[in-house]
Amino acid sequence: MHHTTVLLIEVGALLLVLGLLSRLSRRIGLSPIPLYLLAGLAFGHGGVLPLSASEEFFEVGAEIGVILLLVMLGLEYSASELVGNLRAAAPAGLVDGLLNALPGAAFGLLLGWGWVSAIVLAGVTWVSSSGVIAKVLADLGRLGNRETPVILSILVIEDLAMALYLPLVTAILGGQGLLGGSIALTVAVVTVVAVLVVAIRYGHVISRMFSAQDPEALLLGVLGLTLLVAGLAAGLQVSAAVGAFLVGIALSGPVAHNATELLSPLRDLFAAVFFVFFGLNTDPRAIPPVLLPAIALAVVTMATKVVTGYLAARRVGIALPGRWRAGLALAPRGEFSIVIAGLAVGTSLVNPQLAPLATAYVLVTVVTGPMLARLPDFGWFKRWLRQQAARGLPPATATE
Repeated sequence: MHHTTVLLIEVGALLLVLGLLSRLSRRIGLSPIPLYLLAGLAFGHGGVLPLSASEEFFEVGAEIGVILLLVMLGLEYSASELVGNLRAAAPAGLVDGLLNALPGAAFGLLLGWGWVSAIVLAGVTWVSSSGVIAKVLADLGRLGNRETPVILSILVIEDLAMALYLPLVTAILGGQGLLGGSIALTVAVVTVVAVLVVAIRYGHVISRMFSAQDPEALLLGVLGLTLLVAGLAAGLQVSAAVGAFLVGIALSGPVAHNATELLSPLRDLFAAVFFVFFGLNTDPRAIPPVLLPAIALAVVTMATKVVTGYLAARRVGIALPGRWRAGLALAPRGEFSIVIAGLAVGTSLVNPQLAPLATAYVLVTVVTGPMLARLPDFGWFKRWLRQQAARGLPPATATE
């Protein structure tokens, strides 16, 4: 009984703190992710007030948080849209991977952390934060801009790439080596292709399992299916997160739309728990030694993201201001970076400083990224763009 009482007090107090931090972040125009991470650092091992009874609750909640983050991403796209975006944005996605994964891998090797840590760091630096970017675009009123589909296409490519990357890195971190990783990657490719084929041809049949008009049945059914498939995927070494993502893709129409509305509050709750749990498992005393490397890595990879967005927007004929808006919007890292680093926590195959480095790295990018996205709105930046456009750009590209 005493344990239950302490558990309720700790969970209730921390959720209350998270609610206040979320409200504060909205008022100052930042993503709440860095504040959630800081809360986890404050109440975790080596923090100001370590929690004693609720760690297991947050561990389970963190697993559910990852699953809900991924199924919600999947619900944003139909299978046909995903395939169409993959074809159209494949060159930009390839450039994105080369420019942003390679610096992370090189950084891990330069630090002498070994090839496994390098593979993990490649994923940490590769993927932008869909959640943070979507909020920034909405806050800045850019959802209807010409460059926004380019940004979203790159994010879709990254989401799909993670469906292949996560099983590979999970197998490697599990000690299965490159052979085991190759087998896991093959299984993941076959699974993703099979699910996409089923979703395109029979997605309407799957959606008919649920009633879009019955909120309670829809919530329970979709959540149950997501957790079931995520568990089966984990059993097949494909990754629970990938399984959840594929469930979201398979659902379509009113079912997907209503499920998104119903699951959004649950996602927000358990996603916050996930970020807190990652902070709980990171000793804040381990961050200062890696802070300067994290800042250096952030500067390099935010620059490569700007180049990625700029080139992708230029490829489809978007004007100079739109190219810069696309590039600067892609800078923040968040959910996936923490998910990938979280897979490496507690394994002996990666350097123990990787988790603190990833935490500091995400904090830097998720705080500065939204600020960078606002640069094109400043008068001095607009004047600079006009000067660049006046230096010989063809008229067709000098317009927004």
